[in-house]
Amino acid sequence: MLRTRVITALVLLGVLLGALFLLPPLGWLAFASLICGGAAWEWGGLGRFATVQRAVYAVSMGLACLLLGAFAGLGSAAGQAPIGLLGFYALSAVFWLAVAPFWLKRKWRLQGSASTVLVGLVVLLPPALALAHLRLVSPWLLLAAIASVSVADISAYFTGRAFGRRKLAPEISPGKTWEGAGGAVAGVMTFGVLVALGSSPEFARGALIAALIPLLAGFTAVSILGDLFESLLKRQAGVKDSGALLPGHGGILDRIDSLTSTLPLVGLAALWFAT
Repeated sequence: MLRTRVITALVLLGVLLGALFLLPPLGWLAFASLICGGAAWEWGGLGRFATVQRAVYAVSMGLACLLLGAFAGLGSAAGQAPIGLLGFYALSAVFWLAVAPFWLKRKWRLQGSASTVLVGLVVLLPPALALAHLRLVSPWLLLAAIASVSVADISAYFTGRAFGRRKLAPEISPGKTWEGAGGAVAGVMTFGVLVALGSSPEFARGALIAALIPLLAGFTAVSILGDLFESLLKRQAGVKDSGALLPGHGGILDRIDSLTSTLPLVGLAALWFAT
């Protein structure tokens, strides 16, 4: 199992890096749209859609990402900030910061096709658009955001294994602990500060680092929210993984659960600094 996970992870990394640095903007937008469509297929499964419904929803979401991204200018390297994405990012931020915590606390369910479609729009479309947007800002910025989520996952796993005692959300994800969450925060803070110092000497100033640290802590907390949210939906749907596309890793949603909550916030920050 470990060998399969490692091989799949290396293949995914190769595909990601190749697409990230070699595809033209329109090709990368199409790549992001393909991920959005695949995630929507799995989302439809969590919402117990019939096969035809899942297919229609997946194709619709992929096309929506492609068309909205092209309309916002993400298909070209024009260099203008895609202000049209502000509403999508803001809606995503409201969901993850104000709605998702209550959703997890009260263990709400996806009730019927309408709620599955609408919540899926909020959860899946903004991060897919952010994936295309942030690559235009800087491939390295996008790679740093994705790597930060991976650092959070790895740090939480090993810290939880070594020191985990208090369960974070036992009814949702029994393996997660408060100690693991603390390890994730520490790991992302360390990684983020090192990246910042390596990218610009100005970050060596104490004030800038002091401002960055709470942002990294908040980023990590939101990434954990995304992870827990998908875990809850899978538990309610009675499945271990969202899909079986990625051997040893489950489905697309299993790999991007924390990115669904974090990438729109990074995109929002990128728009803020660009205007």
